[in-house]
Amino acid sequence: MPHEECLFCRIVRGDLPATVMAETDEAIALRDVNPQAPVHFLVIPKAHVRHLTDAAGDPGLIGRLLSFATRLAQEEGIAGSGYRAVINTNMDGGQSVYHLHIHVLGGRALAWPPG
Repeated sequence: MPHEECLFCRIVRGDLPATVMAETDEAIALRDVNPQAPVHFLVIPKAHVRHLTDAAGDPGLIGRLLSFATRLAQEEGIAGSGYRAVINTNMDGGQSVYHLHIHVLGGRALAWPPG
């Protein structure tokens, strides 16, 4: 899929509406449109990165995205009780939008295994 058609690239460009929580120079955080927990948001890089495997060449990117997610989890009040950060990768991993994104879920006890 060309980057111009990617759902998250369109959100980053402002072509599609989203509930943006915060952003940095390289990432944006938005509320999930289909929340699976009382708190459920996504952290995505502004640059198009297809999935976690493609980000392997820039391990610092993953660290910065996770640090951003952690800061937001603290601001959302879920860091103390616990939360889950999930990166689905490719079809068998449950990835439905092929733009790297981290799901952050919390606000209730989360079961294991997840799926």
